[in-house]
Amino acid sequence: MNSRNRLLILTEAPGTYRTLIQELGFHDLEVAACHSPEEAVSYVKACDLILAEPRRIAPLLETAERLKWVQSTFAGVEALVGPSMRKDYILTNVRGVFGPLISEYVFAYILALERRLFETRDNQKCRRWQEMPYRPLQGILMGICGLGAIGTHVAQTAKHFGMTVWGFKRSKGEVPGVDRVFTQKGFDEFLSRPEYVVVTLPETPETRHLFDDHAFQCMKASGVLINVGRGPLVSEGSLLRALQQRRIRGAVMDVFETEPLPETSPLWGAPNLWITPHNAAVSFPDRVVEIFAENYRRFISGKPLQYVVNFERGY
Repeated sequence: MNSRNRLLILTEAPGTYRTLIQELGFHDLEVAACHSPEEAVSYVKACDLILAEPRRIAPLLETAERLKWVQSTFAGVEALVGPSMRKDYILTNVRGVFGPLISEYVFAYILALERRLFETRDNQKCRRWQEMPYRPLQGILMGICGLGAIGTHVAQTAKHFGMTVWGFKRSKGEVPGVDRVFTQKGFDEFLSRPEYVVVTLPETPETRHLFDDHAFQCMKASGVLINVGRGPLVSEGSLLRALQQRRIRGAVMDVFETEPLPETSPLWGAPNLWITPHNAAVSFPDRVVEIFAENYRRFISGKPLQYVVNFERGY
């Protein structure tokens, strides 16, 4: 092999990624595309670059002897940043892609709930003609927990509907589209008034089970939780109790502590809980390859890469 750089692709759709990358015309890049870690074992030692889903590549990291850079196909990289994982390479993730997709998901459910589409559909099945009062989104308070690229996009979308937006983040500072920003000391107050609390935070030791019994007690009884961040941010036991005891109006959950959500989970039967299979925003290969291509150009030019993950913070 005479090429300067060797890339291992390890994804659900390796052929699609390989075709898209080959169409870019990087003549100094040799590509191996695999679907499973078992298939990739024979390639990983010789590759200095990896484009992969974090959980697929995690078992092979220690055997990647020439590794310099891993481009994750996901925003979340929890599988690669644990205390025991190696950190002697550059890790980049995908950003700026999921904001519009997450916003579509969030407002699909908010509009369905406010316009009472679920009830209207039930009435249709029963051939029942019934007026459905509703309220406009204008003036409704939304709280966004996590103000990165995704949270900021959700905030800007909320502003298009005339909503008021509160935000929660690690440090103080103004954020476009956010009327008031809270930090850790103000978390209880942040939860106390929004009708919708949208969670977009990454998973870190500090955010695990951030939403526990106390957090749900702080929320309004009319409040709805929408989790599009990471499953472990929400204690599923606390969520179940909050729904069963009607402490909150409901919840929309796209992510869970264990995925797929086990058939035995009591959450399947929880009142006013809407469950989706972690598909609020998927990694479309063409968008991921755009990010990889820009970073590869930077890599071969010796320039800093975009979207570098801080191993200590986990994002």
